[in-house]
Amino acid sequence: QVQLVESGGGLVQAGDSLRLSCAASGRTFSSYAMGWFRQAPGKEREFVSAIRWDGSNTYYADSVKGRFAISRDNAKNTVYLQMNRLKPEDTAVYYCARDLLQFRAGERDLAQPTSYNYWGQGTQVTVSS
Repeated sequence: QVQLVESGGGLVQAGDSLRLSCAASGRTFSSYAMGWFRQAPGKEREFVSAIRWDGSNTYYADSVKGRFAISRDNAKNTVYLQMNRLKPEDTAVYYCARDLLQFRAGERDLAQPTSYNYWGQGTQVTVSS
């Protein structure tokens, strides 16, 4: 069983930065792409970013492109989301997730929640104006 534990959320002002972390259990972390999603109250869960299993490619939603950066440290079984120039509309619970496929070759499906089979419990990010 894989466990994902997010941390790093909090209350910040618009324009501030936060770095989220997601620590994964298990020995096969480096074989799977990882994703970040978020869900605001009353809204559906939406894709934020993903990183290929080997870290060679990263993907972003248009709403965060240029402000957020995803990275991973396979030696630490951890994926990060650096969030800069935060906006009130970034307020949400942020979830990390693990790809259901090992060594996924393509990236098209990484924006879909159904491509992931393990999820963390989420961490709240609140951005005040």
